[in-house]
Amino acid sequence: MRNFILLLSVSFLFISCKESKSISKTTKIKYTETEKGTVVDKYFGDEVADPYRWLEDDMSVKTAAWVKAQNKVTFGYLNQIPYRDQLKERLEKVWNYEKVGAPFKEGDYTYFYKNDGLQNQYVMYRFKEGEEPKVFLDPNTFSEDGTISLGAVSFSKDGSKVAYAISEGGSDWRKVLVMNALTKEIMEDTLIDIKFSGLSWKANEGFYYSSYEKPKGSELSAKTDQHRLYYHALGTPQKEDPILFGDAQKRRYVGGGVTEDNRYLVITASESTSGNELYIKDLTKENSPLVTLVDNFDNDSYVIDNKGSKLYIVTNLEAPNKKIVTVDAASPASKNWKDFIPETENVLSPSTGSGYFFTEYMIDAVSKVKQYDYNGDLIRNIELPGIGSIGGLGGKSNQKDLYYTFTNYITPGTIYKYHPKEGTSDTYRKSKIDFNSDEYVSKQVFYNSKDGTKIPMIITHKKGVELDGKNPTILYGYGGFNISLTPSFRITNAVWMEQGGIYAVPNIRGGGEYGKKWHKAGVKMNKQNVFDDFIAAAEYLIENKYTSSDKLALQGGSNGGLLVGAVMLQKPELMKVALPAVGVLDMLRYHTFTAGAGWAYDYGTSEESKEMYEYLKAYSPVHNVKKGVAYPATLITTGDHDDRVVPAHSFKFIAELQAKQAGDNPVLIRIETDAGHGAGTPVSKTIEQYADIFSFALWNMGIKELK
Repeated sequence: MRNFILLLSVSFLFISCKESKSISKTTKIKYTETEKGTVVDKYFGDEVADPYRWLEDDMSVKTAAWVKAQNKVTFGYLNQIPYRDQLKERLEKVWNYEKVGAPFKEGDYTYFYKNDGLQNQYVMYRFKEGEEPKVFLDPNTFSEDGTISLGAVSFSKDGSKVAYAISEGGSDWRKVLVMNALTKEIMEDTLIDIKFSGLSWKANEGFYYSSYEKPKGSELSAKTDQHRLYYHALGTPQKEDPILFGDAQKRRYVGGGVTEDNRYLVITASESTSGNELYIKDLTKENSPLVTLVDNFDNDSYVIDNKGSKLYIVTNLEAPNKKIVTVDAASPASKNWKDFIPETENVLSPSTGSGYFFTEYMIDAVSKVKQYDYNGDLIRNIELPGIGSIGGLGGKSNQKDLYYTFTNYITPGTIYKYHPKEGTSDTYRKSKIDFNSDEYVSKQVFYNSKDGTKIPMIITHKKGVELDGKNPTILYGYGGFNISLTPSFRITNAVWMEQGGIYAVPNIRGGGEYGKKWHKAGVKMNKQNVFDDFIAAAEYLIENKYTSSDKLALQGGSNGGLLVGAVMLQKPELMKVALPAVGVLDMLRYHTFTAGAGWAYDYGTSEESKEMYEYLKAYSPVHNVKKGVAYPATLITTGDHDDRVVPAHSFKFIAELQAKQAGDNPVLIRIETDAGHGAGTPVSKTIEQYADIFSFALWNMGIKELK
């Protein structure tokens, strides 16, 4: 919706109402009337009306005018909440501290990312031993409003060159610039139209990247179906970049990466978000052929490292919780794979560095880590700072020390330096946030879902909170795509809990917390399990007096937005507030936009069978809003540049809600301009969004003033 930038009044996002009047419960919101069209689709003999199909046209002036009108209503409502500005100020104050990432070595320099506090984007610094750090890349200078963000950054083998991607307005489409890392001079023309891509150098000569052909029509919503792997040799125009994979083979997602020793190019190719083919190409031999390791989509496999021709592969082939196998590159077919680190009862997420393997295992969504040598011998169990999540433990094979972060729901991310030979950790950098972890408690409970399945949930809040059913509570969920929700600290949650709020996260089916079986238990015609697990989590919180239906908000984004949308329709009386963000909400048409067809492994599609169509239609949020039902207070959030889950999902859902809502609960949509699916969102916009989300939730829970 690039023309939205011209047509929308940005002032709607920044209205301040110094003499705001509090919202009365008797105040009726005058919603924008959304025109109904006459589009009807046929599915296996059924006729399904799609009256708001016109909202899918993100290039139309008519859609832009509708967005402007919706934002006017929404911000008119939000402006009247008396403590909205107070929440924003508190978020800004808590957010305003120095944040520094773990250092990493490239060539003669050590690099790290830092944010002084309220900078919209993190800045990349570098230094040589004994020197003061200096700015290397500052994405805050890319645009005045901070809406151009830095994406993938990749250095050449010797560290003398760097390729880095930028995103404009949150779009998944990227541009890539190539710079002399020593002089910081741009070396050649910017590469354009790159999407869902890593950047991986072949020594110092050039790099591999992936993209689709730019679609005809809207680049934000048109279907992108055939991904290709390209090689860019320095000094040549992009139009001459050869296609290495994906031209003859039609695949939705293709990626390529070079092993650390620069011997092999490793290519993964997939049709969906689960299962991939695997290939290698020997870069030491001119015109070497692609060699197949996996020729189907029945498992997930990737090369984690190599020693000469010996490949180390992470796979869930005949191992739902994953294992590491080895094979010689001369005969790498899966029938020749040998177990190196076998599968266990817990899910494996391995990494390498300093000549070791580090195997992180999830045990009830909490990290445990072991260290192995390249003979497959266990060196030690690594002692972690506490119960929570570890991240980033890994690096180059010649590094003496490694770095990792540790966090949980009440522990701000702390960076540790790990000494692999000794097996000891030192605190490298503590967080400087104004938050006292000692005043909060985070505990894990288990509850039974509708079918008796035991589900873990972590509940976090201030110590001393009385379990009287009166606590404002956010229940956050995802439940899909094999993604695991592990404990991590969020500044926004710190502010929520300051207000006496409770934050609860269940590890529902569809995620990856208990391996592939857990994932499969929440896909396609098992999707209702995910909703049942989330409903049971809410019921647990209510039954155990953490909260009540009048003080409960459901929150989730993307697939989690679908979760919230489906549950609020199935059990509208269960919660007071629903907060679906960038949600997949039209389950009959999701696969017709951008790369949505790749989600079919989790969802199925309305075209594949009558049974699948009927199942999807039965829970699709856009198709299940009923006239005359009192739905919870709802604030849908999306971005006009979201080209992953296109905003039409949210547009059509809010149109249905506003047309059919009974009772006084507001049903609103907040549409951020120059924003996408979430990655790279400027800090200033994030703070504004959460001030609005929290004030909306608290106000509709009946909270009249902040603590």
